[in-house]
Amino acid sequence: MIIFNLTLKGTRNFLRREKAAAAKLFSFVFTALLLSGAGLCYGQEPTDRGQVWSLRRCIDYAIEHNLRIRQSANAAEQNKVDVNTAKWARLPNVNGTASQNWSWGRSPSPVDNSYRDINSANTNFSVGANVPLFTGLQLSNQYTLAKLNLAAAIEDLNKAKEDIAINVTSAYLQVLFNMELSKVAKQQVEMSAEQQKRIEGLYEVGKAAAPDVAEAKARVAQDEMTAVQADNAYRLSLLELSQLLELSTPERLVLESPEEELELLPLTQPDDIYAQALTFKPGVKAAEYRLQGSVNRIRIAQSQLYPHLSFGAGLGTNYYTVNGKSEKGFGSQMKNNLNKYVGFSLSIPVFNRFATRNQVRAARLQQANLALELDHTKKALYKEIQQAWYNAVAAEGKYAAGEAAVKANQESFRLVNEKYNQGKATSIEFNEAKLNLTKALSDRLQAKYDYLFRTKILDFYKGKAIE
Repeated sequence: MIIFNLTLKGTRNFLRREKAAAAKLFSFVFTALLLSGAGLCYGQEPTDRGQVWSLRRCIDYAIEHNLRIRQSANAAEQNKVDVNTAKWARLPNVNGTASQNWSWGRSPSPVDNSYRDINSANTNFSVGANVPLFTGLQLSNQYTLAKLNLAAAIEDLNKAKEDIAINVTSAYLQVLFNMELSKVAKQQVEMSAEQQKRIEGLYEVGKAAAPDVAEAKARVAQDEMTAVQADNAYRLSLLELSQLLELSTPERLVLESPEEELELLPLTQPDDIYAQALTFKPGVKAAEYRLQGSVNRIRIAQSQLYPHLSFGAGLGTNYYTVNGKSEKGFGSQMKNNLNKYVGFSLSIPVFNRFATRNQVRAARLQQANLALELDHTKKALYKEIQQAWYNAVAAEGKYAAGEAAVKANQESFRLVNEKYNQGKATSIEFNEAKLNLTKALSDRLQAKYDYLFRTKILDFYKGKAIE
């Protein structure tokens, strides 16, 4: 009798503990829901680990430090040099020369032009200039082509910046997704641990079997493995982002998460986005500039069919000695021997083995290829916009469905949990409800960040900066 009373008292105490544990267990579910909805992430709150990085800051930092972008910037600078070279090609080409010669043996005397055995020294100075007057419009077309090449190089640089912005955005949102998924997985471990304690308590009072305890332990181990995998995925995605930013280590990289609620706005139609994108997208603009430049390339090749006229002028003087002697001094000879000249040079192409004709044909073929390249760029852009739009529509629907699934599974888990506490549901039903809720949370997280990424891509095609 005494033993029975003690057992009854212990059972009542356990039931009170069981009720409290069940309440705590259920609270974990709502905590996971709140955390996943609020977008909180590991290291999000201000800490000593490092300054919080927004998406905009990550993009700007990557653009500043990315090696490919710096190479593209150097290519643009090289094109600026080419423009400067072509700009000043019309200026005179001025050269000065100086020479010193010694001769010995039989040679004409510079004094009386008779042949004799002499040793002589001759010092010469001259300066000359040459100015192109007409080159078949070659110089003007070279200057225009250089400016168009510079414009295309600048657009290539902008395209490289856009590409890195897209890559950083994708990596950034992947980190946030893995962060929240890791946090949900850790919440599941805590829930399973509480469930294990609860079942062990039931086992102690004879209300649960040994297989139930073993199953609870296995569930904890499985959830712990899932949490480790989720944490590893988070750390790897953080490493990938840090490598895109050219950071030496991801340890101090703390990200800013988006707002709690997503606003589902109407999506602009792909044809309207495409019409906007054609006016400013760097890839299209670069192809257009290169196609325009092909016209100048043809004209440069055709310039070889025309005569080339140039003007030249110069002056020179010299000083000489014979057998170490000179009748006049250095200054007198330099003055008296001064000579000047001016002249025109006309080059008329007659036949150059069809080289010019083939150069013109090659330039026209290049123009045709550049026109095809422009068409290809435009079609590729339209396909990208179409794909981005349909992906955004799908992500929008998936996110809305995910919200509904979370609410439904939340209610289902609440009901199953109540039944389980009353002994009306098995552990299998309880675990299934918990797994369904976990999957719904995971799917909603994935849909959330997929929707964020897809809408940012559409904004990007509309010319809006990614923030």
